[in-house]
Order: sequence, then structure tokens, then C-alpha cells
Amino acid sequence: MNQLFNYLWEASLALALLYGFYRLFLAKLTFFSWNRTYLLSSVIFALILPFLSFKISSSEQLVPGIFSYNLPEFQFGENESQGSTWTVLGILFWVYVTGVAWKIGMLLFGLGLTAKRIIQSEKHHKDGFCIVVNPELQPSSFLHYIFLPYYDENDLDQKPIVHHESVHVKKGHTLDLLLLHLCNAILWFHPVWIFLEASLREVHEYEADQEVTSTYPKTDYAKLLLGLLITESNNELVNNFNHFQTKKRIQMMMKSNKSGGMQKSVFLLLIPFIALMLGVFACDSGTTEDFPETLDIPMETQIATADEIFDVVEDSPEFKGGMPEWSKFLSSTLHYPDQAKRMGIEGTVYVVFEIQKDGRVTNPEILRGIGGGCDEEALRVIRQSPDWIPGKQRGREVAVRMRLPIRFKLSE
Repeated sequence: MNQLFNYLWEASLALALLYGFYRLFLAKLTFFSWNRTYLLSSVIFALILPFLSFKISSSEQLVPGIFSYNLPEFQFGENESQGSTWTVLGILFWVYVTGVAWKIGMLLFGLGLTAKRIIQSEKHHKDGFCIVVNPELQPSSFLHYIFLPYYDENDLDQKPIVHHESVHVKKGHTLDLLLLHLCNAILWFHPVWIFLEASLREVHEYEADQEVTSTYPKTDYAKLLLGLLITESNNELVNNFNHFQTKKRIQMMMKSNKSGGMQKSVFLLLIPFIALMLGVFACDSGTTEDFPETLDIPMETQIATADEIFDVVEDSPEFKGGMPEWSKFLSSTLHYPDQAKRMGIEGTVYVVFEIQKDGRVTNPEILRGIGGGCDEEALRVIRQSPDWIPGKQRGREVAVRMRLPIRFKLSE
């Protein structure tokens, strides 16, 4: 569960940064196809970025000079501890799942409503498009359908409208919106979606207007827009002919200083920007822990002294009953700290302790902890450990240092 919320946090932050880049550097450019590609790619990139991982590791020891016996990692899950209570993360998880279900449900409802309108309306097939005619419809498009309140093939004023909507169809703008709504379901709580969808619809309109005005006088087309001012459609899945501010579209059409080839160099800023995001989100600069299980040391140098603690011996210490009994002891003794559960803390606690010559477990210490009470819990359990069968060097019982990783993991 903690991994889910980490993912949502990273994806949300990445999406905000990517859209911020668009507003700052790209929104005013007239490279509409490029801007459309950037907006769609940024959404996909933000959702996959948290899954990317590039390790930059250097081998070093957690504590220099210590080569302790490395016991197998013991994984302890929340479901193995006693009792189960509602946590803040648990409540947030179900709130999130409810939001996802709501968004997907609304998307399916919108698709169903659109399909119902198509079925109940008059249809004409022309130039590979299906023109859906219904007095309750506004000029708009969905997949290969063009919606019109009426249809007159000889109406000169309607031709640029049909042309406009056909551009939406040919360029697959409906698929853009469907993709956006699916991605929206994953990060439904993010406020940036309102602005991102508005920007994408805006680019769609600019693309369509640009193509129409290449064959139709801009002034006449602008007058047509002003004469067709209508309220916005409640159906989020269609590309509406007059969905966005008419004034802004006319200003963009009449813009004399179109973006030139040199201004495309602004997109080169994406290279360091994406590289920086990969470095922050995907690169793991953590060090690789190096605790070898065996170490070759000449036998003649291994002379046991009275107070010496060995890191490597001929016969390593053993828990009475072997590793299965050791795992059983840890499972029955460990408890997932309430503080760690409330804070959603997971991770591995590394403990070092000593097995004395008489088998007693002494001097437990934390090499690396994760907080939330997990470190203290690991120490408490090690201190309660039954005696071990001591290790031997050259036939004599000696004190040996051991290392144990305990993995605390919340239930999914």
C-alpha cells in the first residue's frame, strides 16, 4: 500500500512539473501538432516515470571493517502481527479506489450516452464520415461521427463547420480525449487535469481552425464563429465546434507572427529537463551493501584469544533447531509497531549482534534503521532470543558477530 502512495505522489509531482513546462515555454507557440504530442507524451511519461529505476551503485560496507555472518533476510508482514485496525493509509486507499471507480464509471456513462444519441439520430454517410443529425445536438465530433443539429449539403455556412469537425475526426482527437480520461482515472485527485484537458482541447481547436482557414477566408470564418456562439456541451467526450473561447481562437487565427523554425529550438529544452527528472525520480544513488558470506583467512592467523570476537570462524553459530526454528521464533515474537503502521513505514532494519562462547545473544546494535519504532522492535526481539549453539574456531567455542536483516512490510 505504501508503494502505491509513493507512486501516486511521484506521478502527481511529475505531471505538475511537465505541465508547468508546457505553460512556461510551449503554450504560446503555434506548433499545434508538436504541442499536442507533448501534452499526450507528458501524461504517459508522468505515469511510467515512477516505475523507472537506474542504479548508480558503489560497493561499500555499512560499517567499515565488519565482516559478520549474514543471516537470511527475515520478512515480517503486518498481517503476521497480532490484531488489525483501520489505519489512515487504509482509509485513503479505499477513498482512492472509490475515486478511480467513479472516474471509470463516468467515462463508461459518457460513452453509453454518446452511443444512445447516435442510435436515436438520423445518419448520413459522406466522404468516410458518418453525419449524425439531431436538433438537440451541437456541432461536434466523436470518433468518425460528426454531430449536427441539421444537415444541408448545399448550405455554404455549414461547409466550414463540417470541414472543421472532419479535421477532428481525421486527426483522431477523440482518441486523445479517451486516453486522457483513462489516465485521469489513475490520478483523479490531481487539480492539474482541469488545465491539462483545457490545453489539449484548445490545441485540438487550433489544429482544426488552422486547416479550415487554409482553404476558407479567415475573416468569414471568424464571423461564422461569432454567429454560432453556443453553450458548452455537457458530454466531455466530444470535440465541440465552439467549446472554447471564440475570442481566443480568433486571435490565434489572426496572429501574424506565427512561430518560426528557430522557435522550435525551445523544444530542445526538453532534453535537460527530462534528464533532470530522470535523475531525480529514477536514479538510485544508494550504495550496494557488501557483507560477504565467506572470507578466506589463513588458518595460522586465527588464534583465539579470551575476549576476541570473530567475524569468520570454522564452525558458525547455529540456532537450536536450525533456521526454521529461528524463523518461527521471529514470527511469534515480532510485532509491527503501531506508529510504523500509521505512518506507512516499510523497509529493512539491519541488526548486528554477538553470539558468546556460552551461546548467549548479546550487544545487539542497529546498523541501519527505518524508524517508526521498527528499530526498537528489532532490538527487543534479538534481546529475547534463546541461546544459540556457539561457533567454534580450531575446536574452541568463541564469540562470533552476526548480522540479520529484518524486512518490515505492510500488507497490500
